[in-house]
Amino acid sequence: MRTTLNLQDDLMRAAKQEAARRGITLTALLEEALWEHLRGSEERASRSFHLRLVTVEGGPRTGVDLDDRRSLYDVMDEGPVAGEERA
Repeated sequence: MRTTLNLQDDLMRAAKQEAARRGITLTALLEEALWEHLRGSEERASRSFHLRLVTVEGGPRTGVDLDDRRSLYDVMDEGPVAGEERA
């Protein structure tokens, strides 16, 4: 099928140079690039996201009341306690 595309001049120059470098026609280069892009879109759409949850041992500091926001902020402002590991 014959069609007309309006491409940026620098993109067209780069495409022509790449086609010449590879010894193929500009049409072949554009078809290849378009098919590759379309296949990539399908692959990205079919991939599912997997979230890996990490469980670690630990808990709140001794004496921290998680139901009391003000006291929790006070403890957070104090910084780490000597001898206590940071998460």
